[in-house]
Amino acid sequence: MTAPLNVLFLCTGNSCRSVMAEALLNHLGQGRFAAHSAGSQPTGKVHPGALATLARHGISAGAPQSKSWDVFAKMPLDIVVTVCDSAAAESCPLFISAAGTPPQKLHWSTPDPAHVGGSPDQIVEAFDTAFFMLKERIETLIAQSAAA
Repeated sequence: MTAPLNVLFLCTGNSCRSVMAEALLNHLGQGRFAAHSAGSQPTGKVHPGALATLARHGISAGAPQSKSWDVFAKMPLDIVVTVCDSAAAESCPLFISAAGTPPQKLHWSTPDPAHVGGSPDQIVEAFDTAFFMLKERIETLIAQSAAA
């Protein structure tokens, strides 16, 4: 069996979208991926709405923590995915793959449900919208990796 692909999901706060993406890829990737998440300016806490959304859709969140992308500076990474526009515009640390080359970089612009106001139903809808956007992109990533 080949080693799993190391994937890092980046967001500014690492409290919501990147955490959901990490859990989704670890679940759907069935051991072919080792997903992680981090932020440029981590909030230090995982948004309860992200955890509730994952649970509602039967995805184990594991024990996520909001952490800095500096934690992964020396870890070999195959793919780095930004899930928010502000993180995509920031100067990321120089991540390196196991081969010593830069990892593949992807940007998946995903609306931040943590900043949505309104009724409880509107907030749940915002989290579900982000969840399903990420899920669709992750399923595509998995299919592309299988075809490669």
